[in-house]
Amino acid sequence: MQAPRPTNEQVLDYAPGSPERLALKARLREMQSTRIELPLVIDGREVRTGWLEDAIVPHDHRQVLALAHLANAAQMGEAITAAQRAAPDWSRRSWEERAAVFLRAADIAAGPWRATLNAATMLGQSKTVHQAEIDSAAELVDFWRFNVDFMLRIYADQPVSSAGVWNRVDYRPLEGFVYAATPFNFTAIAGNLPSAPALMGNTVVWKPSAAAKFSAHFVMEVLRLAGLPPGVINLVYGDARDISNVAFESSSLGGVHFTGSTEVFRQILKKVNAEPTRYRTYPRIVGETGGKNFVLAHSSCELEALAAAVIRGGFEYQGQKCSAASRVFVPEPLWPALKERLCDEMATIRVGDVADFGNFMGAVIDEKAWNRHAGAIAKARAGTGGRLLAGGGADKALGYFIHPTLVEADDIRSSFLTEEFFGPIVSVHVYPERGFEALLQVVDETSAYGLTGSIFAQDRKAIDTASDRLRNAAGNFYINDKPTGAVVGQQPFGGARFSGTNDKAGSMWNLIRWVSPRTIKETFVPPRDYRYRHLASDPA
Repeated sequence: MQAPRPTNEQVLDYAPGSPERLALKARLREMQSTRIELPLVIDGREVRTGWLEDAIVPHDHRQVLALAHLANAAQMGEAITAAQRAAPDWSRRSWEERAAVFLRAADIAAGPWRATLNAATMLGQSKTVHQAEIDSAAELVDFWRFNVDFMLRIYADQPVSSAGVWNRVDYRPLEGFVYAATPFNFTAIAGNLPSAPALMGNTVVWKPSAAAKFSAHFVMEVLRLAGLPPGVINLVYGDARDISNVAFESSSLGGVHFTGSTEVFRQILKKVNAEPTRYRTYPRIVGETGGKNFVLAHSSCELEALAAAVIRGGFEYQGQKCSAASRVFVPEPLWPALKERLCDEMATIRVGDVADFGNFMGAVIDEKAWNRHAGAIAKARAGTGGRLLAGGGADKALGYFIHPTLVEADDIRSSFLTEEFFGPIVSVHVYPERGFEALLQVVDETSAYGLTGSIFAQDRKAIDTASDRLRNAAGNFYINDKPTGAVVGQQPFGGARFSGTNDKAGSMWNLIRWVSPRTIKETFVPPRDYRYRHLASDPA
């Protein structure tokens, strides 16, 4: 059998009067007017614990969308047991059966559930219509379709067989359950982290971010509607530390699929590696974490393209992308014109309720994030580590709004150029025009991260030099483009250093981490005498 060849899902534009716009606005109104409950899903059953936590709207924190039932250690143990119970059957199902579930889920998400997934992401995570469409519609669907193709490419990689022998590789799922801990900022990532291991025959316990419970509920509903068997993916909400510790202390842990902060990933590594003998096998640890992503401008670049990239890369989805443009390096002669253009353009950016399709930005995810960004802006206002050039508005009376902010930093080691804020704060460092090559080492060495970066230049030598010298500074490197917006199957995503294990979601390299190869050699006519021919005596 052959699976359908994947193509990237079309991104709809939601033009006024379009069917998708009308359907989405209707779904937004419906979700805002109806408060629901979010049960755990363990072994295919909805579990209501009565221990409830609100799922709120970040751009209107008075509004409660849902009440989520939280798990404790007992429910987490039940989820692990359910995953173990489902593993023998699921791991032995044909690839066609497993693939059919996720291909069906992709068509459901792309069609009848598109408005639901997008509306849930807009309301629960404060994404604008475009940011939701490229995430909870297009990218999620792409993961589910392309992963099937990646799986078959892995299975097709088979060894050479000599005469009389058949060599083959059995790509087994891992021994033990996979724990998937997913972030708030991408519904697609939240859907991919549990489903990629499941596609490869593993069973999973999935804990979404507390700030993305609402959209996770609907992703799980799509998977159940697509025919996902009970126990294959078990959804639990709860305290991240308590829930995770139950997983890490289980001898049946087979792997961890994580996207989130660098600090949390370090804690995971420390916890799992502290007592490796507790596990039946060494757990696979896959993590994608933070970034302090650079935009490097050469004097030969096109100013208009550079400005557009800084604004889109730095401020789309309130800068809450691990790939967001965070530090910009500009040659001195170009800076006055670029600064003027950025400040003028930033003044036109609308911030507010994402249900108003004219807004370019919504709110940051919660009060903790708002406090962090407001604190950084206060330092810039005071001239501590940088100078505030534009924006800087911060208001949490109704929603957690941080306006797009531009800071200039002279000290290359300023916190504005080295620390990840994960918000709409872009920092600029101006360098001497003839200091381009010297700057490359600075860009490479002044950040602990290695996720994304881009260069803007028309001079081919400058592009080639930067690409070579910054080879380890970014796992995703862009030439004359913003450092965000990786597309499944086109730009496999991930970074090294303290940005993660660089296992490249959106490619076969991620899926291969969820299998344990077994080599099989079958000899058709085995030898019946131990003696080799060289043991015979020479003729007289």
